Amino acid sequence: MGRPANQQRDRSMAAYTIKTLDTATAVNTGGRNGHSETTDHSVSVNLSVRKAMGGPGLPDTTTPEHLFAAGYAACFGGALEFVASQHKKNVAGATITCDVSVGPREGGGFGIAVKMHAKVPTLPTAEAQALVNETHEKVCPYSHATRGNIDFALDVEGA
Repeated sequence: MGRPANQQRDRSMAAYTIKTLDTATAVNTGGRNGHSETTDHSVSVNLSVRKAMGGPGLPDTTTPEHLFAAGYAACFGGALEFVASQHKKNVAGATITCDVSVGPREGGGFGIAVKMHAKVPTLPTAEAQALVNETHEKVCPYSHATRGNIDFALDVEGA
């Protein structure tokens, strides 16, 4: 099955290529005031622009930023577990809190900023910091995708 004629792949800006292990696909109708659902139906969400951004802020809805925060936190947590296992360290009970903000960019348009907090109760702060830094610099796909493109802050709390 080939790619539709109107679908293009922009590799001119690609920093790296991957060997695909899995692909998630989602379809949205209505943009930020619409509905997004994955093609396997594992995620189905109604969206609404928050009142703080001038939207209706409808109840029982979410935003792309909430979805990004949840995905980045989960991915980072999984990557931290992977890095810890490589170093034979225990990070059981670690929690990742990911704050994603949206707002106007200096250069025009809109952008996001991320504040990541990793709490690793099983390790001293210095050891936790080393694992979290390696996770961010070398393993987490979200970190790779956003590096140099967003305002990012990382805070680590150990035992």
